[in-house]
Amino acid sequence: MSKRILISGASGFVGANLARRALRDGHEVHLLLRSGYRSWRLDEIASHVHLDGADLADRDGVRAAVRRIRPDWVFHLAAYGAYSSQQDVERMASTNLLGCVSLLDACVEVGVGAFVNAGSSSEYGLKDHAPDEEESLNPNSPYAITKAAATHYCRFKARESGIHAVTARLYSVYGPYEEPSRLIPTLIVRCLNGELPPLVSPETARDFIYVDDAVDAMVTVANAVVPAGSVFNVCSGAQVKLKDVVDTARQLMGVDAEPDWGTMAARSWDTDVWVGTGARLERELGWRVSTSFAEGLRKTVDWLRARPELLRYYGEENTLPGCTAG
Repeated sequence: MSKRILISGASGFVGANLARRALRDGHEVHLLLRSGYRSWRLDEIASHVHLDGADLADRDGVRAAVRRIRPDWVFHLAAYGAYSSQQDVERMASTNLLGCVSLLDACVEVGVGAFVNAGSSSEYGLKDHAPDEEESLNPNSPYAITKAAATHYCRFKARESGIHAVTARLYSVYGPYEEPSRLIPTLIVRCLNGELPPLVSPETARDFIYVDDAVDAMVTVANAVVPAGSVFNVCSGAQVKLKDVVDTARQLMGVDAEPDWGTMAARSWDTDVWVGTGARLERELGWRVSTSFAEGLRKTVDWLRARPELLRYYGEENTLPGCTAG
């Protein structure tokens, strides 16, 4: 059944992919965008969606937009602070917490059918195992703190008002339209040129999930009947070391260059254990990841190769300082 869907943060990586999925599913798609947003991810679908201007910091503007659109489902993906270049703590609090509060409160007022908040695996902090959704949070950065606070507010508001508000706690999502400075796009661009980027420790670990799987999980939880304020890990459940990421990329793209480990400084969030468990999603909703890391990487390479103009853009961005190769 067709829905009227509102997406915040749709000019970002996951949001742009979610917008495309919603269009393919036949929904009416509204994108809540602040002024000055970067349009490159949305240009090819702009004529098929409704572009609604509102800044999450403007509580009255958000309320007016939600009242005007009256969405059935809302996906809240707007965030700030996930990239190392984003260091303004006040903006993190304004976007990640207060923006979520404004949008969710407006959705309660109009009786939205489902509100899906995009959480972050960073809410758990550093763990030596795969934490489940009921484990205590120990966020170790301002960004993680604001994301954890937003999750708590969603739980509180769901239990107080009865709104179907769910948090999808995303792990390391990758795929088409990812920010050029991130590990996977940086690695692909360099490999297509027969070289490798500077790298941190080969033991650095991530739980990678292909963006189509992440989007599918979010749609699944929007459409499900679950307890108020539920949280679901959206992950592959399999840890991948950086050395295996690089080996897979080299084999896929025929790169002879050898990795030079430790040529990039480690970051505060780098760890040799970073993995989630998707047991709750599978147990309660029958959902499981369908794309292996190798398959997802191949799909991303094929997507970029098929778009020469974007490949040039990614290549230009990867000549700039600050790329995240690890």
